[in-house]
Amino acid sequence: MAKKKKDEHRQHDAETSAPVTAGNEAEAGPPPKMKRKEYEHQMRILHGELVAMQEWLKESGAKICVVFEGRDTAGKGGTIRRITERVSPRVFRVVALPAPTEREKSQMYMQRYVQHFPAAGEVVIFDRSWYNRAGVERVMGFCTPEETERFLQLVPAFEKAMTDSGILLLKYWLEVSPGEQTRRLQSRMDDPRKIWKLSPMDLKSYSRWYDYSRARDAMFAASDTAWAPWYVAHSDDKMRARLNIISHLLSQVPYKPLPHQDITLPRRQPPGRYREPDLPLRYIPTPF
Repeated sequence: MAKKKKDEHRQHDAETSAPVTAGNEAEAGPPPKMKRKEYEHQMRILHGELVAMQEWLKESGAKICVVFEGRDTAGKGGTIRRITERVSPRVFRVVALPAPTEREKSQMYMQRYVQHFPAAGEVVIFDRSWYNRAGVERVMGFCTPEETERFLQLVPAFEKAMTDSGILLLKYWLEVSPGEQTRRLQSRMDDPRKIWKLSPMDLKSYSRWYDYSRARDAMFAASDTAWAPWYVAHSDDKMRARLNIISHLLSQVPYKPLPHQDITLPRRQPPGRYREPDLPLRYIPTPF
């Protein structure tokens, strides 16, 4: 009897400790929301790696271009802010272009993006990019179907020219579920700190969920190439998504941390004859 019970316990332990596979992943469900303390701890580590990558970039002269696309409210802006908050804006540049001017509309479509491409030792992050033509412009009727098809035919060769010139191109698509998108849009409507994020275009786009799905699928089919593949991140859990994206970005760059330098602060000069000036300076109020 004791042996039988022991065997039953072993079987139960084996079943409950089985790894999550394709067959039972749906039953297991997503991991729980990450705690803020753990998130900040992991982010601190990744920020250190981003700084190490930055220093390697300056030494090596590498060029990196990162494209962020995705559904409205998927978290592109927040992810970009976490990438750039601890690095130099002289190395990491964020490009978020407004609607094209009349002059830009008359140019070759890609022309206004090319001028922002990275030089040696730079990372350029596009908060939306030339893929507007395959997404919002297509869905909202800002371009003709023929213009979209022409873009999808040309973009692989365009990106091949980028990578052949030495640019490391990384393309991320952030995907959010319908329910989470609704919750985030509602949050923008209710919070005066976020109302600026809610544009008339967001409201028009909200009802076009499946039009955007079809546009996304066509974009992937045409532009997911060996030299510039798409990487998809599910972002219902913003904290996990940001950590996963930054971790993946770092894994794609062949940086090597530079040797640590021992730095000693020099002695400050003595004041000599310097005296604080007797000037009518205007100090700000200190209510805090």
